[in-house]
Amino acid sequence: MPEEFSFLCMLHNIGAVNSEKSLTTDEIFKWTFIEPEKIKQYLQKLLQSEYIIMNPNQGKPRYHITSNGIRKVLSTYS
Repeated sequence: MPEEFSFLCMLHNIGAVNSEKSLTTDEIFKWTFIEPEKIKQYLQKLLQSEYIIMNPNQGKPRYHITSNGIRKVLSTYS
């Protein structure tokens, strides 16, 4: 399983599944304890795959999983 997919599952598990629950990179770090540089790498890959979306509102960019990302995560359970 690619590391960015494990990261996507973590975002799903901590509830970053819609714009109201989107998280900054600092908040993601507090939940996952993954190095900030790694977080940025994972976010970039997941943005390119359209599994997450960035919400630029409220100053700092915030990230949450798209419906395609949720499907991707849930596909591992079936």
